[in-house]
Amino acid sequence: MSETTSVKQQGTTAFYGQAVASFGVAMGSVALGIFFLDADGWVRAFLAIGVLYLVTSCFTLAKVIRDRQEAGQLVSRVDQARLEKILAEHDPFRTP
Repeated sequence: MSETTSVKQQGTTAFYGQAVASFGVAMGSVALGIFFLDADGWVRAFLAIGVLYLVTSCFTLAKVIRDRQEAGQLVSRVDQARLEKILAEHDPFRTP
């Protein structure tokens, strides 16, 4: 039976930092845009709540997509292990 090593994909520290910085700049820009918008307070509050809802929805969607991908990889690994077991037990020279 062959040993398989699991390779976990991870982003680099620079990529993580860039993603966090990008998120911070985007949220800060939208917050400043809403704050300095020439509109009533209730309009700005409505836009702020809409932005917060959009952000939380994006996080949820990203998590669901990641979870689905990880579940697919787990099923693939189980199928691969079954195939390796069948191939290891198969003897083409054995007579029935």
